[in-house]
Amino acid sequence: MEIKENILESVNEWLTPVFDAETQESVKGLIAGSPKELEESFYKNLEFGTGGMRGIMGVGNNRINKYTLGKSTQGLSDYLKKVFPNQPIKATIAYDCRHNSDTLAKVVADVFSANGIEVYLFSSLRPTPELSFAVKHLGCQCGIVLTASHNPPEYNGYKVYWEDGGQIVPPEDGAIINMIENLNYDQIKFEANESLIHYIDTEVDKAFIDSTVANASFNTPAAAKDDLNIVFTSLHGTSITVVPQTLAQAGYKNVHIVAEQEKPDGNFPTVKSPNPEEPEALAMAIELANKTNADIVIGTDPDCDRLGVAVRNNDGEMALLNGNQSMILMTAFLLEKWKNEGKINGKQFIGSTIVSTPMIMELATAYDVEYKSGLTGFKWIAKMIKDFPEQEFIGGGEESFGYMVGDAVRDKDAVAATLLICEVAAQAKAKGSSVYNELLQHYVDFGFYKEHLISITKKGMEGLAEINQMMVDLRENPLKEINGQRVVMVEDYKASTAKNLLSGEEEVLTMPKADVLIYYTEDGSKICARPSGTEPKIKFYISVNTELDTVENFTKVEAELNEKIKNIIAGMQLN
Repeated sequence: MEIKENILESVNEWLTPVFDAETQESVKGLIAGSPKELEESFYKNLEFGTGGMRGIMGVGNNRINKYTLGKSTQGLSDYLKKVFPNQPIKATIAYDCRHNSDTLAKVVADVFSANGIEVYLFSSLRPTPELSFAVKHLGCQCGIVLTASHNPPEYNGYKVYWEDGGQIVPPEDGAIINMIENLNYDQIKFEANESLIHYIDTEVDKAFIDSTVANASFNTPAAAKDDLNIVFTSLHGTSITVVPQTLAQAGYKNVHIVAEQEKPDGNFPTVKSPNPEEPEALAMAIELANKTNADIVIGTDPDCDRLGVAVRNNDGEMALLNGNQSMILMTAFLLEKWKNEGKINGKQFIGSTIVSTPMIMELATAYDVEYKSGLTGFKWIAKMIKDFPEQEFIGGGEESFGYMVGDAVRDKDAVAATLLICEVAAQAKAKGSSVYNELLQHYVDFGFYKEHLISITKKGMEGLAEINQMMVDLRENPLKEINGQRVVMVEDYKASTAKNLLSGEEEVLTMPKADVLIYYTEDGSKICARPSGTEPKIKFYISVNTELDTVENFTKVEAELNEKIKNIIAGMQLN
């Protein structure tokens, strides 16, 4: 196999003494025995997506390793010195259960310290939301977490947080990326100044748990807490370090932990994917729930920013909620509490994303709070809080199983969300209802919105080209009709345009550019196409809706919406 010139140039660089002997030998091994993998490892630089930098571990500039992370940290160090001149700079670092996360975290700490930056490094694995909290709690200018969320075991990643506790957004991200791209590998300072590296653990844990309990508790009676039967699984991830303690401190004693998934393990041996969005990830937890007659099942992903929830339906069976449903339940609960306490005065808002259920807007209207919408990713919700300090953020989330309660943590936070959904469940059960019945009543009150996600995986260099071509085709040959319904509006976030296909009128979208297309049909359906920023996937988000007159008619009306979704999938050839 002939190596392309641009790839050969990168490969030859990695064979120089700038890189250690072990790395050079690994590159030679790829040249001799794995030319395809060599190409995949070197054909491009890893990029920052919606969730930071994420990729397969290995040698090469398209892989996660000490050099790609070292280069990113060196560029970030240079940027920090530029924007915070003549002042002490501090950074916090956390890491998850993945292979090499601890050693890569130490590399990042070494590079920061070599650049004169004071570092607070967690002594062992911790949830991502605790990192967001710690950045503000310790008065740091930035934070890093080593994680690849729910990706397969061969992945790792690097997420950058700013002094507000939120992930970096424009203009910081672009400026940092420019700094990184203008660096050479021989400019990385790897020699640590150990006196600048401080290890942190229980003191920050206590502050984080105290804050979570204060922020996500809503006067649930002790008897109601005692009556709620909970099953929890950490899916081999970091949440085991704080979620059980948080629930206990909040007064929830009846918690059964899935023992087989309790130990952090980067191989995730009991699941195909440690992603609570996937039904089978919660299979063991549901099995335990049936043995213990639990009311609710909660599972978190490896870095504990997403949560999956299952509750008893009206037939007594465990039913999985999707991310939109859990978001609606938690947001409606928060809004009702704020309303009852007389705290809504026109200065509050809730937030979500353009690919999430439109039902969230109906909640905002009903409770007379503002709704703000952003691009996919919680960094945009965190930016809303930063950009509108005169307003109070009540809560918000997105369809991908993430939620944020208030602004103590400026990222999706499965610790606070776990406690909040238990509050929802305990209070519902205490009044003779259930989480499931509360959801059905919301459909009656605010409209029955049903969503479905189609995710198509296309791996590697060829897969990326296929995904790009799919988006090109959708733009150059826009759909005029979907499921027999005329398309009335097309929003193209890459072109920053919203075009009414019936009137021909065109508006400018003010959000940052993103490779997202959204179609709206005349019956109120919404179909969004979006390549993932962190995985080799293209996602299609489908939302349909209708009125639900009574809870008793739920099954019949749900069947009608399911049929509509099925027809949309068939019509767009997504199956």
